[in-house]
Amino acid sequence: MFTSLYSKLAAVVLVLFSLVAILMVALIIYATGMYHQEVDQKLNIDLAENIVKEKLLIKGGTIDREALEDIFHMLMVINPSIELYLLDPQGKVLEYSAAPGKVKRQQVSLGPLHQWMSGDRALPLFGDDPRNPDGRKVFSAAPIFQGENLEGYLYVILGGEHYDSIAHIFQDSFILKASIWLIVAAVAAAGIIGLLIFALLTRRLKRLAAGMDAFKRGEHLANIDLPYDKAAIAPGDEIDHLSTTFREMALRIEEQIMQLHKNDLMRRELVANVSHDLRTPLATLKAYIETMQLKDFDWSLDERHRYLEVAGKHCRRLSSLVDDLFELASLDARETSLDLEPFNIAELIQDVVQNYELSAQKKNITLVSNIGKGHASVIGDIGLVERVLENLIGNALRHTPEGGTVSVILNPTEDYMNVQVFDTGEGIPEDALPHIFDRFYKLDSREDASGAASGFGLGLAIAKRIMDLHGGDIAVDSERHEGTRFTFSFPIHSVS
Repeated sequence: MFTSLYSKLAAVVLVLFSLVAILMVALIIYATGMYHQEVDQKLNIDLAENIVKEKLLIKGGTIDREALEDIFHMLMVINPSIELYLLDPQGKVLEYSAAPGKVKRQQVSLGPLHQWMSGDRALPLFGDDPRNPDGRKVFSAAPIFQGENLEGYLYVILGGEHYDSIAHIFQDSFILKASIWLIVAAVAAAGIIGLLIFALLTRRLKRLAAGMDAFKRGEHLANIDLPYDKAAIAPGDEIDHLSTTFREMALRIEEQIMQLHKNDLMRRELVANVSHDLRTPLATLKAYIETMQLKDFDWSLDERHRYLEVAGKHCRRLSSLVDDLFELASLDARETSLDLEPFNIAELIQDVVQNYELSAQKKNITLVSNIGKGHASVIGDIGLVERVLENLIGNALRHTPEGGTVSVILNPTEDYMNVQVFDTGEGIPEDALPHIFDRFYKLDSREDASGAASGFGLGLAIAKRIMDLHGGDIAVDSERHEGTRFTFSFPIHSVS
């Protein structure tokens, strides 16, 4: 029954308002009764004293019954609810105006009477009710003296049994009835208004809950109606905050799901590319070895050397591919294991360029470096930075025709060392630039006479991963038939 937040809030509101209504009615009844008794006591504050002045009720310790009967009769006609009690100096009830058997208490406490007669009284003041052993009622009292001798007290109960029943007291009170009905109506109206307000407040929660259910069912976040105002300048309430948090969480989940799909697609492509790049040299190597086994005795020494050279070339190709795969996997797993140290990047560039000079000369390519002098140090993993330079220079040499030039330029700025590797090759097509650093992405699949492809598509991916680990970036700029420029940078290491 109470499954929704609104129903629970509505039930709580109704219970609280009902309790408030009951409490207010009880409070009004109690306050009205107290006020009535206070007014009654104030109006009759001198009643007992005036009666005593008018009639001498005790003479020489003897009760004047004739005078007492006259007073009983007079008060019965004027106000039947008043009860008179004649007490001795110790508070014992001597005579009373009630019917026989009505009086249950024969002794009245004199404390309230003394307080009444002292004048230090806060009304309403209550005294013992002779008709009720446990009851207390408002009264008026006066001492009875004969000369200087205290003969007793006149004790007047102002409420009488007529006020013992609250229902009887207020059954004819139009004002009290109207007040109670007004309170009930006001509480009911407040309850209805409260339910409407709660309905308005929980409406956004219902929308948010419905949106969450829709997202759980697989609907796209853009198609879900959430209580979220993007244009709001001031921060909203908790519901807006919850909605905003859910939206951000859902967007992140969708991005992660898309990334998982992308990674899965890349994994499939990786497996397909690795399978292709492994299958081609393996098949060629197998064919050459089997051919050598079949024609071992029919071939000349030169033919054997030629076949062995081709087989060795494919073995080296397989070994290079496996090494690149292991290196890329190792880089993916070494997020926090960089061996960072300060080093002079100009010296590193000179060393790497010298290692490739022989390969450049064989292809009739000019390999030059422009590093200047007096360069500051940078912070990085020198082994991995060397790998970046090797991949970029090797890639440039493979894609530069004979007679071309490959340049390694060090361009320092105020805060960074920018390294550029520039070649005068055919350049990279514009549509291929966004994918140039993807794994196994190859610009062409031209093969040489031995059947070996020009590259595996891992060198630039490895360079990009290394720069990512260093918190840097690597960029490419290329124009067709003019050349390609790769640029990466490191912050200068300042010695304090």
